[in-house]
Amino acid sequence: MPVALAILALAVLSLSCARVLPWSKEPIGSEVNLAFTLDHNLVRLNTVRIDGHTGHFLLGTAAPRTIVDAKFPLRTFYAHAIQYGERETVRIDPAITDLGGVADAIIGAEAWSRHAITIDYRVGLVSYQKEGIKSGGMYVYNFPNEPMINVIVDGKETPAIVDTTSPDTIVLPGGGARGTANVRVADVDFGTIDIAYQNVHQARVGNRVLSRFLVTIDYGRKVVGLWRDPRTAP
Repeated sequence: MPVALAILALAVLSLSCARVLPWSKEPIGSEVNLAFTLDHNLVRLNTVRIDGHTGHFLLGTAAPRTIVDAKFPLRTFYAHAIQYGERETVRIDPAITDLGGVADAIIGAEAWSRHAITIDYRVGLVSYQKEGIKSGGMYVYNFPNEPMINVIVDGKETPAIVDTTSPDTIVLPGGGARGTANVRVADVDFGTIDIAYQNVHQARVGNRVLSRFLVTIDYGRKVVGLWRDPRTAP
């Protein structure tokens, strides 16, 4: 399917399902919709440019700053900026490092300028929402630094960072092994699923779990909202 037709199909599907979204009766605000694909279970933003250049850009909800690979052609003498299609430009002060070929950049929280984003895994859209979170019908979690929610692992409630750079389910602090656990998030009981134990300071929840929800992160108000999307299969 040509790209233009694919985007149109996504838009039509989104409109047809709009009545079930938790903020469907809210006034229409100022937002920008960004198409994405799941690339190795990571959120790859397809309509974003940095300093006018396209690239392999991943969404990093837990990264406080945008991280750009050292080989990416950033401008030398001017402030750096992210362009969201033709409608929005936001200045950034990225960290520069070697990303080892994983991506050209990881788009961090500064790119949303203390506003909100909603990740709709079902239709492949990240919505940049200047009006903030619309939390009706959502499980809402407050966070102090990185976006966090509470997950229940084998009956124990644990704060976990919302990390879209993790293609996994749940990652717990540990020694690099894998195991199984009974996991519940918001109103969804995942049953017994595989989880990872890695060298992390805080539990993290990745895309294999997050994709069961509509996920909203309001960076300005420091709130995460999860909504069990009825369009997603149980």
